[in-house]
Amino acid sequence: MVKSAQKPGYRCAECGWRTTKWVGRCGECQAWGTVDEEGARAGVHVVQAGATTAPAIPIGQVKAEMAAARTTGVSELDRVLGGGLVPGAVVLLAGEPGIGKSTLLLEAAARIAERDTVLYVTGEESAAQVRLRADRIGAIRDHLYLAAETELSALVAHVDKVQPKLLVVDSVQTVGSAQATGVPGGVTQVREVAANLVRLAKERNMATVLVGHVTKEGSIAGPRTLEHLVDVVLNFEGDRHSRLRMVRAIKNRFGPTEEVGCFDLHERGIEGITDPSGLFVSRRSQPVPGTCVTVTVEGTRPLPAEVQALVARTEAQQPRRSSSGLDTYRVQMILAVLERRLNAKLGGCDVFTATVGGIKLADPAIDLSVMLAVASAAGDKPLPAGLVAMGEVGLSGELRPVKDVRRRLSEAARLGFKRGLVPAGSLDQGTGRRDGKRDGQRSLVPVGPVAFAAGFEVVEVENVWDALTHVT
Repeated sequence: MVKSAQKPGYRCAECGWRTTKWVGRCGECQAWGTVDEEGARAGVHVVQAGATTAPAIPIGQVKAEMAAARTTGVSELDRVLGGGLVPGAVVLLAGEPGIGKSTLLLEAAARIAERDTVLYVTGEESAAQVRLRADRIGAIRDHLYLAAETELSALVAHVDKVQPKLLVVDSVQTVGSAQATGVPGGVTQVREVAANLVRLAKERNMATVLVGHVTKEGSIAGPRTLEHLVDVVLNFEGDRHSRLRMVRAIKNRFGPTEEVGCFDLHERGIEGITDPSGLFVSRRSQPVPGTCVTVTVEGTRPLPAEVQALVARTEAQQPRRSSSGLDTYRVQMILAVLERRLNAKLGGCDVFTATVGGIKLADPAIDLSVMLAVASAAGDKPLPAGLVAMGEVGLSGELRPVKDVRRRLSEAARLGFKRGLVPAGSLDQGTGRRDGKRDGQRSLVPVGPVAFAAGFEVVEVENVWDALTHVT
């Protein structure tokens, strides 16, 4: 009896899902065009010892200076990177088209070119177009080299000739390799190009920045292995109708993640905003119903942000629930808590919630401010002036403490706010004691106003009922 040949298998480059036949769409992650043939499984091969690139030495003798970060000259970008660019590191910067990625990198490249050689390779624009942008933002430098290439072998030839300390590739989806199948931008091509650029950066100890595209859902385009290959993944965010831009670290092997840098994009270039506090808060002389200020933490930076709500009666059978800059499902949960625990009549009303300045808030600490904004809009009564609120709302109406409360309150006091509404026990985090009691023991002292700073009062509340009582 003759055994049939083993059939080739197919594997999704995004999630690793396997199937016995080719399909255009992954059955697990639903991604299109990511299923490739992996062939018959081969047995385990015994690998013989080969030549080493360098002998192993005690870890104490390794020179740590080789991995020290070097500043880019853009303070906000250095904040997100963890101090600057590390030699040999590969950074992936992703963002929507036209949001300002090329402008930011050209500005940083010009600053670095004042001391080191920089090679900027553009695959989406011509060299003349990049030159016009450089003239506009004042990024002309003698040691900033520019090349327009879409072939990987030509890019490597430019690197051999220029010998840069920093390589910028704009963008990785436009570069193709003759050694890989498919068209530039495809899964196979992007993986091949990125792997070669990472190897090139490590061999030459050359910092490399790759510009990446994003999908309609806002995720980074290309195979998921692209994010695993690089050392740092940055996401460039912003509203096209606003000058504010934010760079967020999603992955960083050399510094903190979730750190945020704020930038101002204008016709003369892009500038870092060292103190963004107040950008996400409206300026008005009198309190308005449906607004509440909270303080979120992005990385190590506390940012005051204003939440707005509008509640309007409707004759529609299905009232609208719309959110901008907030988690829609979390807002719906807060609305359910308001209706169930506080008997708020929202069933026949449209409810709209939004943030100011285009900031996106996902911090659980904003729950209390959303709840107070909606309650204020429903009752058409403004909240007290100078109030900030922060706390996580539970399904039973309790308020849960959040992290970094003292840092948030200090920022609010610095900006001139007079009162902070926080969950009970928030000021005791990290102190180990509460009113003379050890952690875990119940305090017999009732919650209420607490002295925090000169001219600033902190009110601790246990649930949503107490919160509404203190603001009405």
